[in-house]
Amino acid sequence: MSATWDKLKGNWNQIKGELKQRYANLTDDDLTYQEGREDEFLGRLQEKIGKSKKEIKDMIDRF
Repeated sequence: MSATWDKLKGNWNQIKGELKQRYANLTDDDLTYQEGREDEFLGRLQEKIGKSKKEIKDMIDRF
């Protein structure tokens, strides 16, 4: 598991709040994170906010 996923897992509520503030079109369903389904999660975010998976990972690392 990468540092991104460790951070995501440890600070999920804070990260989820930040994402909702920045991207009002994200729903709770879009932000449902399940361990072991990281690619699916990134795909949902990628589709909704129009950023690459790398950009999303970098954004999560900055939170």
